[in-house]
Amino acid sequence: MDERHARVSASFERQGLMKTLGARLARVADGEVDIGMPFGGALSQQHGYAHAGSITSIVDSACGYAALTRAPAGHGVVTVEFKVNFLRPAIGQRFLAVGRVVHAGRTMGVCTGEVRAFTGEGGDCKVVALMQATVAFVKEGA
Repeated sequence: MDERHARVSASFERQGLMKTLGARLARVADGEVDIGMPFGGALSQQHGYAHAGSITSIVDSACGYAALTRAPAGHGVVTVEFKVNFLRPAIGQRFLAVGRVVHAGRTMGVCTGEVRAFTGEGGDCKVVALMQATVAFVKEGA
């Protein structure tokens, strides 16, 4: 595990919400992070689909952790703003949020993300949500 992956993994393990959602860190690369989440009844909304809050949470974290791979040394990441477009109902057995850095400056970054819904064991999926996020790089311990 390289330093970037170790940094993201250590931070991810401290997130109570990700544990509550059953989310797991699936992939860490330079400027990209994937987070997986299984679907269960506790994550549903009134129509039986995955709740928008759970979908938004994993893609926000995927974007934030993608930005963390590009953050200056000694800095963490916090979300400043995001926008989510839901393309279709979030129906699936599992979901994968993919976060990517579009731009990383000295103090802020811009990321895009998408959430894919998988209904079977294979790789067939549908994109159910898109995100654009702005993050701030904050000095750790501040």
